[in-house]
Amino acid sequence: MALPMLPGNSLNKNFGKDKFHKSQHFDYSNGVRMMVGSGKPGIGGELLLGQKSQPNYSVFPNGEGSDTPSWVAFDKQVLSFNAFFQEAVPQKREEKYRVRKCKIYFYLEDDTIQVVEPELKNSGIPQGTLIRRHRIPLPPPDDECFYTVHDFNINQQMVLYSRTFMVTDCDPFTRNFLRKMGVRLNPPTSTPLDPYSNLRQEMEKSMKPLRPYERLDTLKQFLDHDRNVLRFFCHWDDSENMFGDPRELTLHYFLADDTIEIREVIYPNSGRDATPKFLHRSKLPKNQEHAPNPKHQPGDIIDRTVLNVFGPMGQGGRYILDSLKTGAVHEQFYKDSDLTLGGMVNVWGRRVVICDCDNFTKEFYRSKYGIEDFSPVQYKAPLAPKPPRPVPPYNGFGSEEDSLCSCQGLLPKPPQKDFRKLMEKDRQGLESNVLRFMGKMVTENPIDRDRLFIISFYLSDDTICVYEPPQRNTGVLAGKFLERGRVKKPGQELFKSEMSQYFSAQDLYVGARINLNNQGFQLIDADEYAFNYMEQHAEEFPRANMGSIISKIRSIPEDKQNEIKQFLTLSDPGNTGLIPYEPFRGLLVGLECGLSEHEVMMLGRCFCERQQPEAEVGLMLAVAQDHLRKKHFESFSDMTRAFTHEDRHRTGHLSTKEARTICKAFQLPLAEDLLRALLKKFDAGSEEMDYHAFLAGINWRENPAPPVLPDDVLKFNVDWSREARDPEVKSINYSVLLEDVFGSVNTNSNQPNTLTNTLTNPTL
Repeated sequence: MALPMLPGNSLNKNFGKDKFHKSQHFDYSNGVRMMVGSGKPGIGGELLLGQKSQPNYSVFPNGEGSDTPSWVAFDKQVLSFNAFFQEAVPQKREEKYRVRKCKIYFYLEDDTIQVVEPELKNSGIPQGTLIRRHRIPLPPPDDECFYTVHDFNINQQMVLYSRTFMVTDCDPFTRNFLRKMGVRLNPPTSTPLDPYSNLRQEMEKSMKPLRPYERLDTLKQFLDHDRNVLRFFCHWDDSENMFGDPRELTLHYFLADDTIEIREVIYPNSGRDATPKFLHRSKLPKNQEHAPNPKHQPGDIIDRTVLNVFGPMGQGGRYILDSLKTGAVHEQFYKDSDLTLGGMVNVWGRRVVICDCDNFTKEFYRSKYGIEDFSPVQYKAPLAPKPPRPVPPYNGFGSEEDSLCSCQGLLPKPPQKDFRKLMEKDRQGLESNVLRFMGKMVTENPIDRDRLFIISFYLSDDTICVYEPPQRNTGVLAGKFLERGRVKKPGQELFKSEMSQYFSAQDLYVGARINLNNQGFQLIDADEYAFNYMEQHAEEFPRANMGSIISKIRSIPEDKQNEIKQFLTLSDPGNTGLIPYEPFRGLLVGLECGLSEHEVMMLGRCFCERQQPEAEVGLMLAVAQDHLRKKHFESFSDMTRAFTHEDRHRTGHLSTKEARTICKAFQLPLAEDLLRALLKKFDAGSEEMDYHAFLAGINWRENPAPPVLPDDVLKFNVDWSREARDPEVKSINYSVLLEDVFGSVNTNSNQPNTLTNTLTNPTL
């Protein structure tokens, strides 16, 4: 206590310290959370025993690089170095040391190293992976650290587990990567030669003869043409011999080894045994005589001729070959160039004529020899036409198709349906592929004359279904009138051999009269989908083809054309170019040009001016309040607060999209089309609507609307399918029609005529 409190006067090591914190043992390494306590200092930042201070600077400036982890940024990126090391060989006299080449791979994602030695043929030493992939420590005394990318360079030595490797060169990717890292690369060096490897190469060269014998290489032909076979259809006339007759043969020429195989075509009930092959696969010699040449003995035809043999037989013996092939038997065989259409092939004395070939053979000769004429050779008379098989008449049991299938075989099979048509024309989402028409009964009964029917035609299987919608005060029960099924056309015999004709899609059009099971119907209208489908498939429906309709109008006489122009001019005193649809329809019906009601409607749809009918806002609000009252919806104050919250500028207007979103959020119990129409009515321009007026209009508590009567309906154009229809056709643009049909709209005739007087008041 008598000594002053100065450094050196006290044995307390904590004297003068003001930091006694513990180091953080958890940190981020390469973007991954992990424990790094082994490299952290002790209490107060003092280094522990064996630790070294790390610099507070980095080789990279601050702000460069990304925060991506290394195992993502350097995925599948490897630095490749060429290296070698010398290995002492004290136990052999031929070599003192051995130079072994290897590859050093450094994986950038985790700083691991792998050393691989390429395998050499007949080396006698284990090669391959010398050091498996892992992190390799530095040589002592720095063995607590590991190799990094900064420790690599070319033309330098590296010690990996006490073995010294000399790095000689690297690949272009490694060179560019190290240059971008700021590493100054040394010039590459060469790998020294291995004395023992050079000795082995000289020994192998000395063992090869300077003048090698002839080598017969057929491997290339086999590899190029394996499984490639030329097929010819041949004919052999054996009628000259006793009990002989013409035969049909199939010749196969194998391009892999120039061999030929012949098979006989044996038809059922021909009386011949089904032999597997007419000629086994082999090379076919060219014999000019009818009789085959005598066969050679084994050893007569060989590839090489041996002149003399020295030494013992078998191993250790030597022999001399005849390079001039003296006494060799040369025999020619059929090649692909000898096989042509119309040519003759001598098959061991049998004259076989080549008549035809398959498509692969034709393409082969066309590409190799440039032959274009492959006219087949007719060697037999054409087959007689098969007599028609009489079909018994329909007996009334089951369907006609089922009865026909029972007559076509011993084992009856069910009739096959047109599966492709079913998949193409079946319902797909909103595409129903069903044509619906409105029809009336053709009858003298005044009660049935006013009944309406929906006639649906299904394009997937050509079936027809008739449904009668409910009508008030008719005294007739609504519902299904005709079950879905195929309907036969009238006027056909029941028990006959031919198949009956059924109604198709082309038989149904507006104005047509059809007889469904002895009940006549007249089609008076169709839905919008039917009209659009017929217009899109005009090639299948002649009644909807505008080209044929206009051609019918053009075929009328010239005097009637002038009357049409004059009538259209008189019907438009204001010269607007438009006339109502009803006078236009009466004009076309009065002309004798063969136009049906459907064609007149197609013409009106093509040259019409459509007008969308407007619905009354009061009636729309009354219907909306009626729906909300029935659903007990009273959240109008909450909707007002929601609209006000979304209106940031307090303008009292919101976009139609935002208003619809709020209505959907409160589950407003209104139909989608009614809600869309109401939002459009309160639209103040620029796609923004007055939400105060909208909420006041639908609030049935504060602003009740007059009650909706049962007979009141919303003035939307809704057909019997309960789908919104397109705007009705009100007027026709006859100026465009005259321009397209007659090429002129000028009318010079001012004299009245009977046709004009008749059509001014048409009867519809």
